[in-house]
Amino acid sequence: MKAFFDALLDLFFPRRCPFCRCILKDYEKAHCKACSEKLPWARGSAQRQVMRHIELCVSPLFYEENVRSALLRFKFHGLRVYAASFARIMADALRQQEISFDLITWVPVSAKRLKQRGYDQAQLLAEELSELTLCPCRRLLLKTNDNPAQSSLKSPEQRRKNVAGVYRLCDPESVKGLRILLVDDIVTTGATINECARMLRSAGAEGVFGVTLARSRHS
Repeated sequence: MKAFFDALLDLFFPRRCPFCRCILKDYEKAHCKACSEKLPWARGSAQRQVMRHIELCVSPLFYEENVRSALLRFKFHGLRVYAASFARIMADALRQQEISFDLITWVPVSAKRLKQRGYDQAQLLAEELSELTLCPCRRLLLKTNDNPAQSSLKSPEQRRKNVAGVYRLCDPESVKGLRILLVDDIVTTGATINECARMLRSAGAEGVFGVTLARSRHS
């Protein structure tokens, strides 16, 4: 019965490439063939960033062109269905880097933003990654302050100050000794994901790794 309803959905609402929005002929693919060749891929060492509290942050794409447009649709226009495709790309990048971790969590949005948007885009990505990697996913952090969006701030220093102290741990005891994968959609200066990693490390996490779909070319 499920297969029947899935077939009906595919007939009336065919799956599309999240980047160029063409109809996907192969539903197992995260994107179309044309985008696999044209997207601004971060290759080799450009995929990897080391931060103060993160051993390694992996980002397979640059936040440019169709990637930027797709993420904006995902984040602000209700295209939560993109999470499955984005997570596949992120999972492939993690496999290439051979990172091992015990638990997946995400950089949370504030309660106000969650109410406005109806979903937390980083949580959707984390849950999809959990299914793909067979690693458990759990909320470890809460955002306690609805601070200004990082994109509204110019300098790295402003961004660091903007996120300082706005996150807290749900259960500090639950992270001790674990290697944690911290998920977000984009990394620019790294201030947000690094602040979340600082909280996890301060509670005794053995290591924190990061993964995002995209990164700024100049971060």
